[in-house]
Amino acid sequence: MHKLLTFNNEKLLRQALTHRSYVNENPGEGEHNERLEFLGDAILNFLSGEYLYENFAEKGEDELTRLRSALVEEKQLAKFAIEVGLDFRMRLGKGTIRDGGFQNPNLLSSTFEAVIGAYYLDNDRNVAPLRDIVKPLFDSASENIVEIRSNVDSKNRFQEWVQAQGITNPPKYATEQIDGPSHAPEFKAKVLVEGKEYGEGKGRNKKDAQKAAAEDALAKLKKRGLLD
Repeated sequence: MHKLLTFNNEKLLRQALTHRSYVNENPGEGEHNERLEFLGDAILNFLSGEYLYENFAEKGEDELTRLRSALVEEKQLAKFAIEVGLDFRMRLGKGTIRDGGFQNPNLLSSTFEAVIGAYYLDNDRNVAPLRDIVKPLFDSASENIVEIRSNVDSKNRFQEWVQAQGITNPPKYATEQIDGPSHAPEFKAKVLVEGKEYGEGKGRNKKDAQKAAAEDALAKLKKRGLLD
């Protein structure tokens, strides 16, 4: 059993796992987990912010904010819930189970937040034990999130510049494999705006090549004094 599910007060854990639909069908089962969910949400926002501040010293406020949003968004929290074994431990109403509740990202993420809140209370409102528990989860997710955000941000920044010029058509990326065997290909991408090339780049996959093309376009704009 994952450490997050080891409680001194088992009643508190049971409440954290209890969805409103279960209480509706079993009125004598006490409180559902929505208040604990509220508490856990606040704690996760703090812990994820602290984690990113400590581990990504090179990132500015805007980027840290975007990374935090990605680290605690619904789908990511649902993955954490499955990783710690919450999926089939949730206490759901029969109708909710029939509707696929055990695989529902919203229910999984909400239950994860509730268990975080309950664990905090179970440990005398001490956040330190939670910090040790969530760090490995954040570690497992952050590298992939940073890579995705990096790819998206370069392309977003270039698209924002294009829009600021009053151009309604978004940038288009022309990508092709140029070299390498099937197991280690190399791709080249060009980014074009209304048919005009603004940058090009290479990468081991299409996303990296497009990111490199966007970064090349941004660097050229900056060199020309068209971008701060």
